[in-house]
Formats: sequence, C-alpha cells, structure tokens
Amino acid sequence: MPRRKLILDVDTGTDDAVAIMLAALRPDLELIACTTVNGNCVLERTTDNTLRTLDHIGRGDIPVYAGLSRPIARLDFPTPRGERDPGVHFVEMPLAKAKSKAQATDAVEFLIETYRNATDEISLVPVGPLSNVASALALFPRLVEFVPEVIIMGGGHDVANVTPAAEFNFWADPEAAALVLAAGFRNLTLVPLDATHKAVISFEQCSALRASGRPAAEAAAVFIEKRIQGYRAYQRLDNHDAAPVHDALCVAALLQPDIVETCRHFVAVETAGALTIGRSVIDTSFRSGKAANARVAFNADTARFGRFVLETLMA
Repeated sequence: MPRRKLILDVDTGTDDAVAIMLAALRPDLELIACTTVNGNCVLERTTDNTLRTLDHIGRGDIPVYAGLSRPIARLDFPTPRGERDPGVHFVEMPLAKAKSKAQATDAVEFLIETYRNATDEISLVPVGPLSNVASALALFPRLVEFVPEVIIMGGGHDVANVTPAAEFNFWADPEAAALVLAAGFRNLTLVPLDATHKAVISFEQCSALRASGRPAAEAAAVFIEKRIQGYRAYQRLDNHDAAPVHDALCVAALLQPDIVETCRHFVAVETAGALTIGRSVIDTSFRSGKAANARVAFNADTARFGRFVLETLMA
C-alpha cells in the first residue's frame, strides 16, 4: 500500500519535535519536508531544532525549509513564547548540534512550487502559526486547488492557553489564521485545544519510552516530561502526571481520522478584538448563516493516541 505523503509546517518546540519524529518514522508515512516558522521560538531556533530532531533519529535526509520570521501583518508581534518563558518548551533542543543544513529555497517558495508540480497527493499539516501557509496563499491563491488535505493544529473553543480567549498558534499570527481558514481548502480539519487536551502522554508512558532505548523514544520522553512539568507550573490539568502533545495528534489523525471526533462548522479568527485577538470563533450554534469550512475536532481517543505514539517511537 503506498505511503501517505505529507509536509509538516512547524515552529519546533517539544510537541512539534514529537510530531516530526512520528511522521519521519512511521512506515506508512512519507515526510516530504519540514517547513519552519517563527512561533515557539524565533525562526533561527525553530529551524535548528527541526534539524537537530531529524538528525537525532537518523533522518537528516528529510529537507528543511526556513520560512517567515515574523507574522504576516503585525508590527508589534510578541516575543516567541519559548524565548519569553520556556514553560513547556526548550529554546534549544537538548540534542546534538545539527550536521544537516536548511535548504537555500525559502519555505513559501517551496510550498508553492511543490504543490504546483506535484503528481501525487501531499497532505499539508501546519502545527505552528500559519504565516507560511498564508503567505503562499497570498502569492498563489490557487494553492487551495492543489492541496488535497490540510490538518491544522490551532484554536480552541472551550480551552485557551495564551490568553483567556486564544490558543497560541492563532494568537501569534491571527491574520494568517484568518486568511487560511477563509481560503476555501476543500478538505480542512481543525484540531484545536479541545481535542489535543485529550491527547496526553503520562510520566508512566515516558518511562516506557525511555526504557525502550530507541533514540526517538528517549528523546520523546525528555520532551514530554518537560511538558508535564510545564503544565504543572502554568496550566494545571486534571491529570497532573500527564500533558498534551498537541501537534502529534495531527499526525495520528492523518493516518487514523477517527482518533478524533469531528463536526463540520464555520470557523473564523478574531483579528481586531481588544480582549479576544486570535480567538477561533467556531459556529457551533449555526448562527452565522455561513457554510462550514472545516471539520473541527472536539474530542480525541486518549488510549489510542498513547498507543500510536509508543508503538511508533519504540519500534
């Protein structure tokens, strides 16, 4: 059976790194490339962290393309979260320095040319701020015709994590998120915090990962334990011994769509509200009169997600 092809658009901190390792190591996936963007850390760091992660698991052959170093419209864009307050992320991944190098082509050009010339279907999985994807759309609006599937990690309905109203990826570049959601992709799944907060990995599972001795599993244990400690300090969950690995759920959902429960809704992003900038407005009451533009995941199968992560990284 042919492998599913994908491009991961990342702002590599801890959960991005787990997503990268899953996508690079699954035998039923072919990770075509990673594109990087400003987000959890500045672009130089997110690119370096991506290269370190791929090198660590012996997949330095997967190309990395650096993208936007700032949001598409805002002059007063915030200091990246990891630089300001590491919390659940490492500013510099605790892995050996990368031997591989980023490609000379920038991420936006790569996205446009890859999809324009693709002969096979390539899913697009953006799990950071949507600056690269929005810029590609601005330059090549027909991109929506060439991308067969988009799975976005971003937004939140009942859950937020950077302001009382907003999730980080959408808050970091709200104009980009608004543009992407309004672009007209025919097959778009939004995986917000409501679902990813069910996609938790525990300290006990981290012990199993470390005990396997596999490079990817050992690294994932370090990354996820950092996340658990961060959530204990900054956003306590019901299970104090586990933490969500947001971006990894998108990779799992690409292969196992029913690992998340979705409903079709119209989704927009607030770009002007003084208290709600970056909020994902999900029309769950069907009051907007607008057609649904996304399948929105509101729940995830915690046990299946855990098995997916452990079986992949310990193989």
